[in-house]
Amino acid sequence: MIPEMIQTMRWYGPNDPVSLKDIRQAGAVGVVTALHQIPNGEVWPIDDIKERKSLIESEGLSWVVVESVPVHESIKTRSGDFKGHIENYKQTLLNLGQEGIKTVCYNFMPILDWTRTNLEWPLENGARALRYDSKAVEAFDLFILDRPEAKREYSEERIKELESYFNSLTQDEKDLITANILKGLPGSEIGYTLDEFREMLLTYSDINTDKLQSHLRLFLEEIVPIAEKAGIYLTIHPDDPPKSLYGLPRILSTAEDCRRVFGDNPSLNNGLCFCTGSFGVRADNNLVGMAKEFGEHINFIHLRSTKRDEEGNFYEANHLDGDVPMVEVIEAILQIQKKRGKSIPMRPDHGHQMLDDLGKKTNPGYSAIGRLKGLAEIRGIEKALIHHMQK
Repeated sequence: MIPEMIQTMRWYGPNDPVSLKDIRQAGAVGVVTALHQIPNGEVWPIDDIKERKSLIESEGLSWVVVESVPVHESIKTRSGDFKGHIENYKQTLLNLGQEGIKTVCYNFMPILDWTRTNLEWPLENGARALRYDSKAVEAFDLFILDRPEAKREYSEERIKELESYFNSLTQDEKDLITANILKGLPGSEIGYTLDEFREMLLTYSDINTDKLQSHLRLFLEEIVPIAEKAGIYLTIHPDDPPKSLYGLPRILSTAEDCRRVFGDNPSLNNGLCFCTGSFGVRADNNLVGMAKEFGEHINFIHLRSTKRDEEGNFYEANHLDGDVPMVEVIEAILQIQKKRGKSIPMRPDHGHQMLDDLGKKTNPGYSAIGRLKGLAEIRGIEKALIHHMQK
């Protein structure tokens, strides 16, 4: 028998417009959530974990994955009270393990989590998608953030092109780009004012790619033994987008990055969140090859597809369209599960805002109907592949 993936959906807690009942009706059996009310760096108390778990189970679902236990910025920069924050992280893992929650997602992206410039980009069919526009990000860097190093990082030709683009924008358009970049998208926990963001950038002034890679390695050396003790499978989420922004290093964007992380710490509790959308933004990432190579370390899966262009822009495509070879990826995952003899949690990520959800206030990328559509499509592909593979 080939195990099916554990079908889950992300839920942002009791205030999420998408209810647990909605998630169950979509066909999911599990929930991916976090205690977003607890400030970054603090211990997640046992009682709070129990309360959230009980609420989920009361609706006939299971709390399958924590996404995320955020890594405090002091840990990434190894400054301030980073040792205390690492100890708090360890205790949170122990508390989660005690309550039977065994998969924990996190990321090591500096300052900003995932980034998009348009949260309601209109598609031809009237639905709306998330979009990343390189010109918007770079123009923000040069002319709004006014980062001193930026003018040395772009060519003169590119600066002229960006200046023309920036001058064509209305003030409302400039304000919207700024808000979308800085306010913190769902799951990122923290938003910034422009001045706060400038101050945060200074904390990375002497941290390059090599140093941030070293800081991740040192962090994992501390927490992986605790994860092993607690029976927890850690899953690091790749950079989104998988490229440097505002001069900040990004260290989990490619297959080579994954080789380094798992080469430094080969424990199977040191795992990967295989996000096809994030990795798929780069044309040089072979998603099927990566799934096969890192299969032992894939402990959580985000299935979504992005459509990129040659200028570095991309948008969230339908789950079975875009640049991600979704059928082949799912087949590779099923082969991994067959070899391991167990299911891996999966969630459909970043659905379109569509149908009745167009008139609702929902978390960008996390409206109900678009994700239901994605989950149904993925479920159909999976069942067809299993039927074929078991013949």
